[in-house]
Amino acid sequence: MTFSELIASDKPVLVDFYADWCAPCRAMKPVLEDVKAQMGDGVTIFKIDVEKNQMLSERFQIRSIPTFVLFKNGEPVWRKSGMASSSELQMVIQQASA
Repeated sequence: MTFSELIASDKPVLVDFYADWCAPCRAMKPVLEDVKAQMGDGVTIFKIDVEKNQMLSERFQIRSIPTFVLFKNGEPVWRKSGMASSSELQMVIQQASA
C-alpha cells in the first residue's frame, strides 16, 4: 500500500514523522499508544522514519521532529511539530471526525 493510499481514508489518519535517535520522538510512543487505546478504530496512526523516507519528508516539508500531520481524505487538516499530549491529539482527531 502506498502512502497516498494510506492517507486517503475518510477517517482521520495521524502520521508521526520521527527518527529512531530522537529522544522526544521516543517519548511520544506511549502518548500515541494511549491515543490509539482511547480512540480505537476512530483513527489510524502510523509512523514515518524521516531518514528512511526522505522524499516524503521533503514533500511535507518536515524540518523538525517529531512532526505530526493529521490527514482526512488524503488532505492534511492539522499539523504540529514537537511533542503533544494525548488529550490534545484526541481533541484534534475528534474535530477532524466531525
